[in-house]
Amino acid sequence: MKAAIGLVLAAVMIPLLVVVMIMGAGGKDGALAACSPAGNVTVSAPDGMVAGYGGVQLGNAVTIVKTGQQMGVPAEGLLVGVMTAMGESGLKNLNYGDDIHGVTNPDGSLTCSLGLFQQQWCLPGNPWGTKADVTDPAKAAATFFKALMKSQGWQGLAPDEAAHRVQGNYSAAGYTKFIPAARDVLAAITGGKIQSGTGGCASAGLPGSSGAGDDYPWKDGPFNENNPVTNLAYRNCTDFAWWRVVQQLGLQPLSSSKLGPGNAATWGSAWARAGWTVSKTPKVGAIVWYGAGVNGASSAYGHVAVVKEITADGRVIEEGYNFGIPPNGAYYTLTINPDRPSGYLYIPSKEEFQKAAM
Repeated sequence: MKAAIGLVLAAVMIPLLVVVMIMGAGGKDGALAACSPAGNVTVSAPDGMVAGYGGVQLGNAVTIVKTGQQMGVPAEGLLVGVMTAMGESGLKNLNYGDDIHGVTNPDGSLTCSLGLFQQQWCLPGNPWGTKADVTDPAKAAATFFKALMKSQGWQGLAPDEAAHRVQGNYSAAGYTKFIPAARDVLAAITGGKIQSGTGGCASAGLPGSSGAGDDYPWKDGPFNENNPVTNLAYRNCTDFAWWRVVQQLGLQPLSSSKLGPGNAATWGSAWARAGWTVSKTPKVGAIVWYGAGVNGASSAYGHVAVVKEITADGRVIEEGYNFGIPPNGAYYTLTINPDRPSGYLYIPSKEEFQKAAM
């Protein structure tokens, strides 16, 4: 049986799922455009609010981005910097932070984490500098970017994972919900020159930076017939999800045959065979995987989608194709509880993917 035929019902899910349809979403959570050199882009704070941030907050975002530009940080690194400061301080240069459990600072205080990035200035051997350094937005940004750029392979990580590697906080998940807002702010302060969307750049090659809404290239393809490029089926959940994985890694469309993910229900085992992460924790850009018959998915074929966004209250906005009864071969977004799927399939590094799939 051809792979395409076995996928006809891959996205059939009964409407008992507790979901909220999000109509017309998309456009501002896509990949950072990699066409324009980040250092050549003019940066300024716009009037008003952007994604809930304004005034001094946007001014601090400008400082972060300008500092990164001066250091030659690429666009995806600028996103990580803005996102991290959102998660740590709300883009405010805070003069307070975490109590470090009775350790007295040289100035007699108990507060060690300060500034935009909540950098711990008072611990022995800290890499962040003095109290004055960590509360100077430009200096704090410079030390953050210096640590990021020294982190080998950071550009193959999702933005939240890259931030977690630098900050050493409890969990990367603490940053995840700030990714969409960071994209919006980065686009706003650069006049759209560093922004979401694929345009002629396809992808920045960064897992967690997916496309701009329904940018699936075969949306007019004959529903359920074999897609000779991917060896999956046009306008099925698997074809869209495979396209989104390849797009996130900055690759051209390619066949799924070598990896052999098969029907949606088998994607989890395909990921495990390749040695890639299968998790119960959602991450922007990861595959939303439903095993056969799980919470309304087809009892034969399961379902796959992509994590488009994680809301402030921790719910998952998934995007995909071919949802509903009967499956209609159309693009959709919907909001689910994070424990609804069988799991989340994290996108590997570009090198890992190429080794297994090309």
